[in-house]
Amino acid sequence: MRTTVPAAKAPSGVPKNQELVPTPAAPGAAVTTAGLSRVALLLPLSGPSANTGEALLDAAEMALFDIGDSHLVLQVYNTNGTPPETAAAAMKAVSEGAQLILGPVFAADAKAAAGPAAADGVNIVTFSTDPSVAGGNVFVLGFLVQEQVREIVTFARSQGHTRFAVLAPDSAYGQAVVDAFRTIVPVQGGQISRVGMYAPDGSNLEQVVKEITDFDQRKRALAVQKAKLAGKTDDASVQALKNLAQTEATGDVDFDAILLPDQGTRLTRAATLLPYYDVDPNKVQLLGTLLWNTPNLGQEAAMVGGMYPAPSPEGNQKFIARYRDLYGHAPPTIASHGYDAVALAAALARSGMARPFAVDTLTSPSGFSGVDGIFRFLPNGLSQRSFAIMQVTRDGPVLVQAGASTFAGTGF
Repeated sequence: MRTTVPAAKAPSGVPKNQELVPTPAAPGAAVTTAGLSRVALLLPLSGPSANTGEALLDAAEMALFDIGDSHLVLQVYNTNGTPPETAAAAMKAVSEGAQLILGPVFAADAKAAAGPAAADGVNIVTFSTDPSVAGGNVFVLGFLVQEQVREIVTFARSQGHTRFAVLAPDSAYGQAVVDAFRTIVPVQGGQISRVGMYAPDGSNLEQVVKEITDFDQRKRALAVQKAKLAGKTDDASVQALKNLAQTEATGDVDFDAILLPDQGTRLTRAATLLPYYDVDPNKVQLLGTLLWNTPNLGQEAAMVGGMYPAPSPEGNQKFIARYRDLYGHAPPTIASHGYDAVALAAALARSGMARPFAVDTLTSPSGFSGVDGIFRFLPNGLSQRSFAIMQVTRDGPVLVQAGASTFAGTGF
């Protein structure tokens, strides 16, 4: 175990930041003022995922320095990224007085830690993005797919889009997106027009794009129109035939927004294939998930104008800049969870609540504000977030809609 306590003063270049504020204690609640609040941090500090664990630890220690609360003790345990060692680490953490566990990173590890922690009534805030681990004493802090889909579909509906399609890889991630899509689109008053899933390696991507765009049928319809116009000599018919010669198919597709939850060459290829199969980019809005949150996406012309959800850029970019100043390199996306988890624990510890890490405290309806925006935990262990909406441009992503600053009136 490695025990970390905050320095009396934050290191140079790390300003104080106490934006993460818990719900006030209920009237008449007892106040805990004595002793230390011990919080365990379970991370893979060795093994194949050691880099991820070290980044989370760096961010966690940055939060400790920012907060400077001498009553919070962070007890760090190495899980080595395996369920058996994670279970042993959780058991050791509880035996050494941990009142809350932050981490682990992976779903299997979170499940392994849940039993030993639950035996002593200790709750877990995991960095996993797998909703199946949520429930009981486990709360998921990671960016959940359902929240990303909800945010981008809600935004698209606010822009007047009503007919939705999704083109996703046939993987666990893609299926999770499609499941969320099927649930959220009708709730938001939209209609699901098409669902297409392609091989995870993209080997049949072109065929699936042809199918969801109904290209063959629209191509046959074009041939019929050309045949009717052929041989006519009036100006209108001649001009109409010339116009049709510039297209491969006729008629619009039956969706006005399409979700492409992928990244890298598969994503850009999908975006390029849509206009190739006569999907008018001026009539169909491209939508994405957090996988789109990369700086150079606009270098592919077909991606320009696409919209996607992302963490609050103001808070997130400040975190990234400060992390880089301290450690000499940019953090991986998950690192901000290490910061927010420790800031959450510190805020709850100093809140004056009788049981600062209890379920009813963690599930405060008003939630918390972290470097990635507001979030809150539900009694079922899942989390809700408000994301910003970003647009892809040739010069980089541009903020279109800021994330909500409070859960009041968000429609969650």
